[in-house]
Amino acid sequence: MVDVLRPTPAPSPGAGEIFQILRDGTARTKAELAALTGLARSTVALRVDALLAADLLRPAGEAASTGGRPPARVAFNPRAGLVLAVDLGATHATVAVADLAGMILDARTRAIDIADGPEPLLDTILADAAELLATTADGLPLVGVGIGVPGPVEHSTGRPTNPPIMPGWDRFDIPAYVQRTFDVPVLVDNDVNILALGEQATSWPQVDDLIFVKVSTGIGAGIIAGGQLQRGAQGSAGDMGHVQVPAGAGSTRPPGDERDLEALASGSALAIALRAEGLDVRGASDVVDLVRAGNPTAIEATRQAGRDVGEVLATVVNLLNPSIIVLGGSIARAGEHLLAGVREVVYRRSIPLATQHLAIVQSQAGDRAAVLGAAIMVAREVLSPASVDGYVAAKAR
Repeated sequence: MVDVLRPTPAPSPGAGEIFQILRDGTARTKAELAALTGLARSTVALRVDALLAADLLRPAGEAASTGGRPPARVAFNPRAGLVLAVDLGATHATVAVADLAGMILDARTRAIDIADGPEPLLDTILADAAELLATTADGLPLVGVGIGVPGPVEHSTGRPTNPPIMPGWDRFDIPAYVQRTFDVPVLVDNDVNILALGEQATSWPQVDDLIFVKVSTGIGAGIIAGGQLQRGAQGSAGDMGHVQVPAGAGSTRPPGDERDLEALASGSALAIALRAEGLDVRGASDVVDLVRAGNPTAIEATRQAGRDVGEVLATVVNLLNPSIIVLGGSIARAGEHLLAGVREVVYRRSIPLATQHLAIVQSQAGDRAAVLGAAIMVAREVLSPASVDGYVAAKAR
C-alpha cells in the first residue's frame, strides 16, 4: 500500500503551518513566506524544501527579479494524492475521485436502495471506487475516503446512529469495513453536512457563516459558523427535522398539533397531505412534478411547508446570525414556492439586526455538491498542520 497522509502525531518540523499558507493555490517565494510568518529565511527554506521533497509543494516558476537571480516560487501540489468521495442517498449513490484541492476527476452514479443494508451496498460502492481509481490514479496515492450518509452520524467513530431511513445501518462500523479494501483514513458524516461544505466551496467561498437546509424525504441542516463546520458534541447539530413547529399566523393546524418539522414539511409529509386531498402522490418526486405542472393544491402545500421551515429557521437566525441560508433538496428544486414561504416567515420573525444582510437562496452547487463536500472534509483532515508534519517527518526518514 502506498504512503498516505495520516493524522499521526509526530515531532513537528513546522512544515505544516507553512503549508497552510500555500493551500490557497497562490504561488509564493521563500522570502514572501518568511515575511508572512516572521520566521528566518533559512528556517522557511528548510521547511519548504521538506514539503517539496514530500511532493506536497511544486515549483511554480520565478518571481520578478529585483537584481540578480530571480527568486523561485512554490505552490500547493493538489496532485500529491487522491481522495475517494462517496455520497450515499436513499435511492442513489455517487462515487468520485478528487484531487487534494477538491477537483472532481471522475465520478459514477447508480441507483440503490439504502435499505439493502451496509455490507452489500458498500461492496458495490467499493467496487465502483476501485474501477474509478484504476482509470484515474496514474500512480498517485490514495490518501483518504469521505462518505456522506442520509442519517445521523457519530462523527468521532463514523457510525450511523438510529438512522430512520437506513435499516440495518445502526452503529455499523463504516470506516473499519471500508479500510478492509482501502487502508487509509475514512471519514463519515451526515449528508447535509457535506452538502454545506460543497455549497460553500462552489458558491460562497468568502462566506464564513452559512446554513444549508435540505428539504427532501427528510429535513436537516448543515451549519458553518466562523468558517468551520459545526457538528456539536456527538455530531447531531443541525437536526432541524425533529424540532416541534409552533403554529404560525394563518395556520390551519388544529390546536394541540405537536408534530415536528419533518412530519409537516418534508417531501414524505407533503405526499401524505396531498393524498388526503385526493391527488395521486406516492412520494416527494410526485410532489415536485405536481408543483412544476402548476397544480395549485401542491403549490400551496409547498408554500406552507416553506412557512413551517421558516418558523424553525427564524429561531436559528436569531441564535447563529448567518450571512446566507441555502435551501437544497428535491422539494427546494421544485421552484420558488418553498423559498418564498421561508423568506416570508424568517424576515418577519427574526430580529432586524440578524436579517438586514441575510440572503436566503436556492442551492446552486448542483448534483456534485455532496461528493465535493466529502472530498473537502477529507482534505481538511489529512492536510491539517499536524498531519502534514507527520507525513513530512515520515518521508524524511
